[in-house]
Amino acid sequence: MTADTTPDRAPLRSWLPGFVALGMIWGSSFLFIKVGVAELHPLHLTLYRVATGAVTLLVVLAVLRDRLPREPRVWAHLVVVAAFGVALPFTLFGFGEQRVESMLAGIWNATTPLIVLPLAVLVFRTERLTVRRAIGLGLGFAGVLVVLGVWEGVGGSHFTGQLMCLGAAACYGVAIPYQKKFIAGSSYSGLSLSAAQLLVATAQLALVAPLVAGAPPVPTGLSAKVVGSVLALGALGTGLAFVINLRNIRVAGASTASTVTYLIPVFAVLVGAVVLDERMNWHQPVGALVVLLGVAVAQGMLGRRRPASVPAAATRPAVPAGR
Repeated sequence: MTADTTPDRAPLRSWLPGFVALGMIWGSSFLFIKVGVAELHPLHLTLYRVATGAVTLLVVLAVLRDRLPREPRVWAHLVVVAAFGVALPFTLFGFGEQRVESMLAGIWNATTPLIVLPLAVLVFRTERLTVRRAIGLGLGFAGVLVVLGVWEGVGGSHFTGQLMCLGAAACYGVAIPYQKKFIAGSSYSGLSLSAAQLLVATAQLALVAPLVAGAPPVPTGLSAKVVGSVLALGALGTGLAFVINLRNIRVAGASTASTVTYLIPVFAVLVGAVVLDERMNWHQPVGALVVLLGVAVAQGMLGRRRPASVPAAATRPAVPAGR
């Protein structure tokens, strides 16, 4: 399904509930990460959530009578996509949230489209740089500097945590255009490719996690809130959320569905403030607004809208966005 074959306009009631639900699920993921890393090493948390997500999508595949890819070439490309689109960013967000607030991690996730664009233009050659996109990138970069608060100086664990979250978004910047160039044109469904991606990521993490962080703890030894967070991250944030996203694309169109990018940090901030009593400095939400403005300009969301290729939210299965 592409932006050209999806409807540009649909009744609001047909897609708005799923749109808001997706923003809530992905926005709340940063809260669950924060809770999870309180007892789990970030690698172990990522392993558990990805494995749970893989099982969830395999069940959906079975119910829909879909199948996993069978071409070795596709699986070879999925090794790269799984590493940069799942294993690395999920783990980096975990490390980052050991040092920063969950709401701030949600803000950094919103920078993903700004990182995707220059890599898609310069490295993968899947997009073309225009004046509008260049202006959007400039605004977004200015917003990043405001969020970081560079005038206050750099250094310390909080700054390091922010860089880790930015690094997670940078991983998506590699995975999304790579997937668009080498995998998106295959004959397999998005659900099939996503399930395969999570299976590969689970295998990667199962190999790396014990070497770096030791053997994963037995789930029965974890608190109920951590187990619940893992299940929410895997089954909801990585499994059900992808199914909802596919429906949003089908009903509302790819362009409309992609605007969930703007909703995720809103819910991340609200949930972090209400549940964890987190607080931010003034410049972080201000910088976030500048970042989102840059994303809107770069994606052509302001002014006259023109047909475009499938955006990041439509080509990145179940990730969303470090979600």
